[in-house]
Amino acid sequence: MSADLPLVRRLEAMGLRAWPAKNVHYDGAWQLRLTAGHPSKRLNSLSVLDQSDISDIEIRFEKARRHYEAFGRPLLVRETPLTPPALVEFLEGEAAEPFDASIVMTLDLSRFEPEDGVELLPSQDVGRFVGAALKVNPVADLTRAGLAEVVTAIKPAHGFFIRETDQGEPVATGLCVHDFDMAGIEAFAVAPEARRNGHGRELATGILRWLKGRGARTAWLQVTETNTAALSLYRSLGFQEAYRYRYWREKAQ
Repeated sequence: MSADLPLVRRLEAMGLRAWPAKNVHYDGAWQLRLTAGHPSKRLNSLSVLDQSDISDIEIRFEKARRHYEAFGRPLLVRETPLTPPALVEFLEGEAAEPFDASIVMTLDLSRFEPEDGVELLPSQDVGRFVGAALKVNPVADLTRAGLAEVVTAIKPAHGFFIRETDQGEPVATGLCVHDFDMAGIEAFAVAPEARRNGHGRELATGILRWLKGRGARTAWLQVTETNTAALSLYRSLGFQEAYRYRYWREKAQ
């Protein structure tokens, strides 16, 4: 499936604002993202935003490698439909390997009819959301301070959603960022012990209902291609694939 490049460019820009890196350095259309406090690959990788920016690939790749090494990070390249084929060929020639593919999905909210359910209102309490998100989905090497640093850097309008048991235990969390006519869903997770009980559907439906009420026209999200349960949920809600991306890393010597 060929990607709609103007849509890819817009979603990539939305993603940058919805999940902001601490440091962003540009070498032409080569975007180097770094976030010392968060291990996310999206926050710590190189993306090229223009297929025509292919000059001096070997030299610029080495500069990028040194840039990440200075921060104690390996160089990861995020390949999207905007990545120059020449860079992919270079990576293959360098014996690099692709891994961890993800799918970016969109939903036309004009076609979304909210299901009956509890009306969900977002919280603006960063500390409460960070604590709940890490309890629902612990991430290795990620601290409360690291996650808080990322979410407090979000500039567009946003809200934190938490679904809890009657005892106040979080079972599902999500972050929604409303940016112009589009809205991204980030950090969506359901606690392993609470899955298959409808919590994910209830939370996703509540978020989408809130977004539609705010006037958003398109919702988008990203999900790893191996997360079959999440893909099934999103497709049942009407989300469709817009494009895919994957990462490249240098093989260990």
